[in-house]
Amino acid sequence: MTDDVIVLQPGDERAQKIGKAIASQTANDILHILSQGQKTASDLTGLLNIPMGTLKYHIDNLLEAGLVEIAETRYSVKGREVKVYQLKDQLVIVAPKMTNIRSILLKYASLFAIVIVASMAMLAILPLFQAPPDMVSAPAFSEDGGGGGGGGAGIMAEKAPLAEAVPEARVVAPVLAFFMGGCMVVLLLFLYEAYKWQKNNY
Repeated sequence: MTDDVIVLQPGDERAQKIGKAIASQTANDILHILSQGQKTASDLTGLLNIPMGTLKYHIDNLLEAGLVEIAETRYSVKGREVKVYQLKDQLVIVAPKMTNIRSILLKYASLFAIVIVASMAMLAILPLFQAPPDMVSAPAFSEDGGGGGGGGAGIMAEKAPLAEAVPEARVVAPVLAFFMGGCMVVLLLFLYEAYKWQKNNY
């Protein structure tokens, strides 16, 4: 499994370095040998039958392009530093630049859909974190014709609970603010990228 995934656009600096590094057959031969395992500079010169100066030139280009890396450094019996080279474990993808407004629209339509989904999720979750409203009660009056002298109608006050009101405003307001803010950010990013696309293509 690769450690890194590198996405390059044609013409950018690293793509140019890679193109320069692998432009010669010798560089490709070095990469082929290193794909089979780690090698020192002496190993490579012996296998390719090329001068050390030529090898150093190509190795330096491959190192700068990020295609080859130093696996370890050893020391010879005489105390000289010996570098061991290997292919860098990575996946390099060359992707074309965005060239039409349709691609931009599709990209930001996806972002807008994410904002909508996030807003709906907030609308569903926020009520779970709201404190339950207090029970509101109001007096309810009823007539009682019973008991007591004179047979007069007595009025007795009773308390009847009102229906519990759901604090919708406390839920909808933050969700609406989040949705509007997300839409504004997506719109600004879209306008900026559309402006860059128009500037580069006209």
